[in-house]
Amino acid sequence: MSSDKVIHVTDNDFDAVVLKSSVPVLVDFWAAWCGPCRAIAPVIDALAADYDGKAKICKMNVDENPSTPGKFGIRAIPTMIVFKDGKVVDQITGAVGRAAIDTALNRAL
Repeated sequence: MSSDKVIHVTDNDFDAVVLKSSVPVLVDFWAAWCGPCRAIAPVIDALAADYDGKAKICKMNVDENPSTPGKFGIRAIPTMIVFKDGKVVDQITGAVGRAAIDTALNRAL
């Protein structure tokens, strides 16, 4: 079950949705075959609901969108990057607890 508040971004709309956003953006780089990615999916959905209006919560499938992960040096998934004003302000790699993601997001708010 995916939250309707999670924004699925692609290589084509990444700049417009993420880099030009007026609010901080968390991007979850994931793939369908990645077990840890699936494990944190409910956390990502909950964040999207909880941060609605304060931050954007996005997901990018690295198999379908190879260009953007390459630009940001994504070597392992899941990797979550927090962007603010078009710049990387935090990065988390691996299936971490919600508290770690909250901390990264709150630093950007």
